[in-house]
Amino acid sequence: MIDDILPGNKSSTSSWLDLEALADVEISSEDSDYPIEAALLPNRGHGWRAGKPGTQTIRLLFKQPHNIHKIQLGFLESAVVRTQEYVLRWSIDHGQTFQEIVRQQWNFSPDGSTIETEEHALALADVTVLELVITPDISSQAVFASLEKLRIA
Repeated sequence: MIDDILPGNKSSTSSWLDLEALADVEISSEDSDYPIEAALLPNRGHGWRAGKPGTQTIRLLFKQPHNIHKIQLGFLESAVVRTQEYVLRWSIDHGQTFQEIVRQQWNFSPDGSTIETEEHALALADVTVLELVITPDISSQAVFASLEKLRIA
């Protein structure tokens, strides 16, 4: 049998950090039916959703500094046409200062573009805080942010 995926391109679920054991989480809001654990931990549900509309922040506070070489994000929107922006930032001093990793926009459309999956290859040393800021619609504060998955290796 021929495998269409090259061995070097396979994502290994065993390489993802156990965020439940390694970090505390701060979030700006949460819908109780879509808790943050559903986005951070495998097989825990259908992702996280904010409890209020507008820009939201998810912050991972590592109990010990960690080296990070990969961040995978997944977003799903099948109902609303919108332009989302997210910003990933990191800190080595427990959130006193941050450095931006990436700032990216994505256009969602129920007629075509409903899924955004991003994987960022990095070389970050001694990370104490990783922060994800999601603006669900850059033209409206009435939209609820959501995140299907966040994995870190």
